[in-house]
Amino acid sequence: MSLKARISDDMKSAMKAGDKDRLKVVRLILAAIKQVEVDKRVELDDAAVLGVLEKMVKQRRDSVEQFQKGGRDDLADIELAEIEVLEEYLPEQLGDAELDALIDEAISSTGAESIRDMGKVMGAIKSQAAGRADMGAVGAKVKAKLNA
Repeated sequence: MSLKARISDDMKSAMKAGDKDRLKVVRLILAAIKQVEVDKRVELDDAAVLGVLEKMVKQRRDSVEQFQKGGRDDLADIELAEIEVLEEYLPEQLGDAELDALIDEAISSTGAESIRDMGKVMGAIKSQAAGRADMGAVGAKVKAKLNA
């Protein structure tokens, strides 16, 4: 079953169960997927759907940060609840040890020696870590290793 079909099934389940909070988030996911499909005039595959989900999680994390700075913990809690639902559809996140091994492997396979080679390293990592790691944090780790 494709990820998009699983999300649609979850929407039906949430409707039947009367889970309004979950239903709201699942509908937002489907609307975001549909918007990208209409804009690009293509049917999204699982990888593209993961990209949409990652973008939604990132937006909500940014919102949480802003709400907490503004003293609006009530709104931050809503965003955190939405992140929990969104993360159910993302693959399991890589641990620090796995991520470090992936970075080391990418550095050695690309022959990267300095920060100028960061693009090559990130390109090699992106295909393997897509949806499984925060690429901003990965970039910071790569930069630290290449500067060392």
